[in-house]
Amino acid sequence: MSTIELSQFIRESAQNLGFSKFGIAPAKTDHQSTIRLNSWLQKGYHSTMYWLEKRADERGDISKYYPEAKSVISLGLNYFTGNTTPDSNVGKISNYAWGDDYHDVIKSRLYQLLGEIKTKYPKINGIACVDTSPIMEKDWAQKAGIGWIGKHTNIITRDYGSWLFLGEILLDVELEFDKPFDDDLCGSCTACLDACPTNAFPEPYVLDASKCISYLTIEHRGDLPTEFEDKLSGWIFGCDICQEVCPWNITFSQLSTENSFQPRENLKERKLEKWEKLTEEEFRILFKKSAVKRTKFVGLKRNIALLEKNSSKNPN
Repeated sequence: MSTIELSQFIRESAQNLGFSKFGIAPAKTDHQSTIRLNSWLQKGYHSTMYWLEKRADERGDISKYYPEAKSVISLGLNYFTGNTTPDSNVGKISNYAWGDDYHDVIKSRLYQLLGEIKTKYPKINGIACVDTSPIMEKDWAQKAGIGWIGKHTNIITRDYGSWLFLGEILLDVELEFDKPFDDDLCGSCTACLDACPTNAFPEPYVLDASKCISYLTIEHRGDLPTEFEDKLSGWIFGCDICQEVCPWNITFSQLSTENSFQPRENLKERKLEKWEKLTEEEFRILFKKSAVKRTKFVGLKRNIALLEKNSSKNPN
């Protein structure tokens, strides 16, 4: 078994499983990435997402998470199925949550790929990771040559923009490594920073989650801080503003062919008045196997109520 043959087998297997992007990086800790992570945590930009700090050592040093790791395979799956509606009377849900829960879709695909590797090469060991694992996905994607981290802190690619779910497989063997993506193709553009209604970016490439609409509508528990109550811009779950205004997304996004990510019926165009009548039973049925369950029924109703409140104040 040569390193080149093994790497090519994995690349072809990933392509056959429908992955949109693929790259391999050596499992070596980047101390600059660790410093940036620790600085971000020390400034409290993770807000109440305490799990990020609890496993910061592993997140910042891959050898502490999986000591046997020698190669990090980064994979991307295009999930774009269209932009949200500009209709101000619609309760908007982030594109990534229109279909089935991406954790389940990606994890299943990663396990399939890992299974194929181990079937052909039984002596190889590895683990599959999604964003619930303590791993800096976007950093590894950049190191594997998939794309660059944009000013909105998402990975951007030349062929799909930033509409990608990421996943990783860590293996205990060295593979043929791809060149890291060293160019920053954002240039002088600040479209994403300028469009954010809550000024969630204290500086380019840095996100203060406590001000991010996605965090506020999904992860934040209880009442929202007063200063953000009227700044949700129609969103009841997540937010795509910084991605929708990105020139790379406007020009290069491609519609996903993944059936699992296609919008559930009446989800994109559902009016606020209909959302206001949502019952807990309907919530369970509508969002079965959906990422929207993350915010729970009470959280979604809170977001809907705030939009209703603000739309009545500003009927036009």
